[in-house]
Amino acid sequence: MSQAFIVDALRTPVGRRNGGLADIHSADLAAAPLAAMLDRVGVETGEYDEIILGSIDQIGPQSFDIARTAWLAAGGSEAVPGTTIDRQCGSGQQAIHYATQAVMSGTSDLVVAGGVQNMSTIPLGSANTIMKDQGFPTPFAGSKAWADRYGDQPISQFHGAEMMANRWGITREQAEAFAAESNRRALAAQEAGFFADEILPLGGLRQDEGPRTPNRAKMRELQTLRPNGIHTAATASQISDAAAVLTIASERAVEEYGLVPRARIHHVSARADDPVMMLSAPIRATRHALERTGMDIEDFDAIEINEAFAAVVLAWEKELRPDMSKVNIHGGAIALGHPIGATGARLMTTLLHTLEESGGRYGLQTMCEGGGQANVTIIERLDN
Repeated sequence: MSQAFIVDALRTPVGRRNGGLADIHSADLAAAPLAAMLDRVGVETGEYDEIILGSIDQIGPQSFDIARTAWLAAGGSEAVPGTTIDRQCGSGQQAIHYATQAVMSGTSDLVVAGGVQNMSTIPLGSANTIMKDQGFPTPFAGSKAWADRYGDQPISQFHGAEMMANRWGITREQAEAFAAESNRRALAAQEAGFFADEILPLGGLRQDEGPRTPNRAKMRELQTLRPNGIHTAATASQISDAAAVLTIASERAVEEYGLVPRARIHHVSARADDPVMMLSAPIRATRHALERTGMDIEDFDAIEINEAFAAVVLAWEKELRPDMSKVNIHGGAIALGHPIGATGARLMTTLLHTLEESGGRYGLQTMCEGGGQANVTIIERLDN
């Protein structure tokens, strides 16, 4: 089985809702870092096997296979096909997994993977909103088989986040402390210029728009997202716009094109859990990955877990017991934003740069996803 390597990774800044990237067409949003990365890698675009992008709410500017559209908008060869996938919040990470599996199987040698989402133009849930007028208030409405198994329980990320807080005994104060630290770390990273090497300036933005100076007093004044809940807008991920892309290459491609791999993809897997709680699967998925690789949580020099809600990370922490100084070292989605389809690739881009900055060897990425799912990717930084 061939090994899969990360040759390059690049992303846009993460723009706030209705911020600096809001008016950029999704194809152009993805094409900007894609074109820059293709130029940096230096291989003729016709030599690539495929581009795979994650994106959800595939309507309007994100419809008609946005991966293919973005590739062509970036000046890529017309001979290269594209595929757009929907693994909900994990779409960008799953795109990396599919590219990795294609390379490891020997069916592909050079693949672009990543994700794109403009949540300002196409609000979260837009695809389902269209169907409400057709008598489908939720994706599950009208399914007798679903109702027989799960009844009429509410299916939403907000409900799932509160279920997690209740089950793991997470308080609002703990969630707000975590959110404040996420913003503190992100602001410190920006001030130190950490993100500069992974971001392609776009739309007048040179850095992520999301990080805010933590104010615990103001946090305590915010209304909760659900009655009697613990989460507020301050302890949930931000609605955002962004794109991120990576080049995944085989050993043959590395040798033939003289590429310099920056990391080896050590492991890819995905597991699932309760679809009603929805957000707890990173716990099961991380345990599964550790069992399959024989690694321990202490083996990782950097970990990225998506901060969909504070309770997701705090529950995962209680179960896995990691050194939290190595988790989301430069802040997470609460501070930096969560452009749904692109976040998985944004996290991997940041994880790669974090290992390179620190000289660490192993990194792990996981994130919760709609449907009660989670991906895990383990990478190994290579000395060059």
